[in-house]
Amino acid sequence: MPDDEAPARVLVVDDERIIADSIALILKGRGFDSRAVYSGEDAAELALTWMPNAVIADVVMGKMNGVALAIYLSHALPSCRVLLISGNIATSELLDESRKLGHDFPILAKPFPPESVFEFLSQSGAVGSA
Repeated sequence: MPDDEAPARVLVVDDERIIADSIALILKGRGFDSRAVYSGEDAAELALTWMPNAVIADVVMGKMNGVALAIYLSHALPSCRVLLISGNIATSELLDESRKLGHDFPILAKPFPPESVFEFLSQSGAVGSA
């Protein structure tokens, strides 16, 4: 299959395994090539070799939170689009710090309908419609 016909790659990152696995499964059901990982560190490592078109990352995680991951990816893989997800009130402080550094990332509050993710992937230019 030529590269332009290959399914878009979407990396899902959440320290709550059930959430990461569920989102990745939903994406696979819509024709995306998706993988789930459970830490920002694992996501950063995999992204450099797998080269995802988009990353969906929880904000509040262990050592490397989703905002730090998003900033890292914006430098390491500038064409990769990042969507942050969160169900935690501490998110606003992390996002404020990110904006002060010149980074502004879209965010969805958990729980969210899968259509919101598909809309982001389509509108961000990260992927075509799957």
